[in-house]
Amino acid sequence: MPPRVVSLVPSLTEAIALSVPGTLVGATDWCSHPADLDVTRVGGTKNPKPEQILALAPDLVIANEEENREPDLAALRAAGVEVLVTEVRNVSQAFRELERVLTACGTAARPRWLDEAEETWSALRPPDRRTTAVVPIWRRPWMVLGRDTFAGDVLSRLGVDHAYASHPDRYPRVPLDELRATAPDVVVLPDEPYAFTAEDGPEAFPGLPCALVSGRHLTWYGPSLAEAPRALGEALRAALR
Repeated sequence: MPPRVVSLVPSLTEAIALSVPGTLVGATDWCSHPADLDVTRVGGTKNPKPEQILALAPDLVIANEEENREPDLAALRAAGVEVLVTEVRNVSQAFRELERVLTACGTAARPRWLDEAEETWSALRPPDRRTTAVVPIWRRPWMVLGRDTFAGDVLSRLGVDHAYASHPDRYPRVPLDELRATAPDVVVLPDEPYAFTAEDGPEAFPGLPCALVSGRHLTWYGPSLAEAPRALGEALRAALR
C-alpha cells in the first residue's frame, strides 16, 4: 500500500503527483499543478487547516521550512502525523530534496523528469556576460530577493546577479526610490507570489528594462526545473534587446 500523503508545498505537490500517482490525498489551495489534480484542498501554505489534514489520515505530510509555519507543523506532529520538512536554498539542494521527498512517498524508481532536469542544469554553459537585476516579489510594500534564496541561485546560474544578494534579510523591504537608484540592467518581475503583469509593475521602473517571468519557473523546484533555463532565458533576452 502506498503512503497517504498531504503536500503543503505547490512545487512538491506537482513532483509527487507526476512521480507517484495516487499517493496524494490532500494539497493546498495554491497547488495549481498538475492542472487536473483532484485531491482534498486543506487551506493555504501559511494557513493550512489541521483538522482537514487530520481527517484525511495521512501517513506523511510534506512541508518546507520557508513556505510553511513551524507552529502548524508542530500541531500536526503533536497529533501523531509524520512531517517531512525540506530546505531548498539553491538548485543543487533542490535536486537532493526532491529525491528525498519522492523516496519517502514510495517512488519505485527515480523519475525521468528529475534526470532530465538535472542534466539540463548541469549542461548550462557559463554566460557570456553578467547582468545586474532587481527582483521584486511584492509591492505595497516593495519586497525583493535578498540573500540565500533558491530563486537567486537560479538567476545567478543564468548570469543574473541581483542587487540584494548580500542583504542581511532573505526578502528585504526596500523603498521604491532605492530600488530605482540601484540602476540595474533589468528588473525581473515574476507572476508570483505577487502577480506582476505588463500593466502592474513595469510602470514603477520608468526607463528600466523589465522582464516578466513565470514564478513557477523562477521559484518552483519540481518538473518545471527542466524547462526553467530556457523559459527564463528567453524572457531575459527579450527584455534586454
